[in-house]
Amino acid sequence: MADTRDNCADSVQFFEGVEKLLEIWFTSSSKDSQRGDLRQIPRQKWEALLKIVRCEIISFCRSEQVDAYVLSESSMFVSQRRFILKTCGTTTPLQCLQPLLKLIKEYTGCDEVENVFYSRKNYKRPELQISPHQTFNEEVTLLHSLFGGGDAYCLGSNPDEECWYLYALFKDKALQDPPEPDQTLEILMTHLDPEIMSIFTKDICSSADEATVKSGINNLIPDMIIDDFLFEPCGYSMNGVSKNGKYMTIHITPEPEFSYVSFESNVAEASYDEIIKRVLDTFNPGKFLVTIFANKESAAANCPHDLKNSDFLNRTGEWLRTDVQYCHFKKYDLTCAFYSRRHS
Repeated sequence: MADTRDNCADSVQFFEGVEKLLEIWFTSSSKDSQRGDLRQIPRQKWEALLKIVRCEIISFCRSEQVDAYVLSESSMFVSQRRFILKTCGTTTPLQCLQPLLKLIKEYTGCDEVENVFYSRKNYKRPELQISPHQTFNEEVTLLHSLFGGGDAYCLGSNPDEECWYLYALFKDKALQDPPEPDQTLEILMTHLDPEIMSIFTKDICSSADEATVKSGINNLIPDMIIDDFLFEPCGYSMNGVSKNGKYMTIHITPEPEFSYVSFESNVAEASYDEIIKRVLDTFNPGKFLVTIFANKESAAANCPHDLKNSDFLNRTGEWLRTDVQYCHFKKYDLTCAFYSRRHS
């Protein structure tokens, strides 16, 4: 996250904290009951793939269901048939798609793409990005060329200032197994409290563990095995995995001029109100957006609808919801809501 910075206190060298989030679910057209597993792919193959993306593995942890990698620019998660790659800076995750598809077919036998999600917030400095990531239209053109379909969305009433882009593809092919519960909560925060952000610098904390405890990140979701990293001279990344295969990941760009924090988790909750409140209390942003994805098999199935209709944050008097948009897909529901701090 911070390896390109000379001095966090003195330099204002720009770093793009906004991440590109790619999630792909795989299956097989074979009638063989033996299912492939993406975790069979050797680490050196992942390392070679990530060179195309312009990042590298710096730490690793795992549970029985998911392998979690902290990267030099954010994170990667690999489970039996789901691949998640989340990268910031000027990384190029869509450039690795063709090699990724070949790699998964070669090592796992999974030759069918079931679902594809690609999303990101609008960049602060899009002109610094590398093709195909300078514009969402360019990204969508590449995704269409590889997957032959899918739909693109720009959510947010003022895309020139703040928006969230989404590409989603759901294949018509029936699943080999009954659909498994799936859900994702993401909170993307800007205009963050400088005092809190200073925790994620080597001037204040000497280690990632110290920053994790001092900030309260270790208390956000209980029973997570935490793998964290504090960059030199500033910046922070962490992955957490639980015994039941759930994950959370946090990435922090602390510089006041372009501060940014992302939180993401697939924990299944009937309500995400408490988790959202804990995250906001931990980081104290001036602006943020929340997205909730859930399918009907999930314990969180009603959460997108609840976020659309209820506004528990407004009731505190601290936050103003500036926009909310709801999408109903073939397999999932999604709500994306934008918030700003009320001025006293």
